[in-house]
Amino acid sequence: MTFESLVAPDGHPFAAYRAPAQGERRGGLVLIQEIFGINGHIQKVADGYAAQGYEVLAPALFDRVERDVQLGYAEADVARGRGLRTTLGWDLPFLDLGAAVADLSARGPVATLGYCWGGSLSWLAASRLPIQGAVVYYGAQVPDWLTAAPRCPVLAHFGERDPLIPGEKVAALAAAHPMVAVHRYPAGHGFNCDHRADYQPTAARIAQNRTLAFLQAIF
Repeated sequence: MTFESLVAPDGHPFAAYRAPAQGERRGGLVLIQEIFGINGHIQKVADGYAAQGYEVLAPALFDRVERDVQLGYAEADVARGRGLRTTLGWDLPFLDLGAAVADLSARGPVATLGYCWGGSLSWLAASRLPIQGAVVYYGAQVPDWLTAAPRCPVLAHFGERDPLIPGEKVAALAAAHPMVAVHRYPAGHGFNCDHRADYQPTAARIAQNRTLAFLQAIF
């Protein structure tokens, strides 16, 4: 588990946290960050999936704006992370995500797994990148991109008490894309992160079990 440098198609060098698969390699997983950068939580998630047999790459998408971003979860961190996300926009991240997918694809099938902002990017990756599957955790902007047409299986997790993603928006996603596996949990936003107030361990465990089953099915 270490940071290394990758290069995007436009020549931009960026850091990526790589967690090699432990045991038999099942496939590749591009882990897409929240607005808090490749912080300790994202590294822990990467290590956890590596322990399940997945080679994980977590590209530092904010490197195009500011390098070595690792934020906490205080109000000031949220504001800073949102500012970086806004500055970066929605298109440039796909140059870096595409480079990560290409790296992993050299050794087999690849899926994306994203949380929060990364969840929205994972949703878009299903229609923009050559991947075999996409997992979405509480991507707040997913309902704004309902016209995106996934070209691979998608699994989506949402919290029933998430103020950023009302139930009617989740229902609209399910109605617009009946082939997407949509699950809701009695939890708020960020329920998978044990550093946040909305952490819900039961929901996190069930969602991870579903994610692992999904990955095993597509690989």
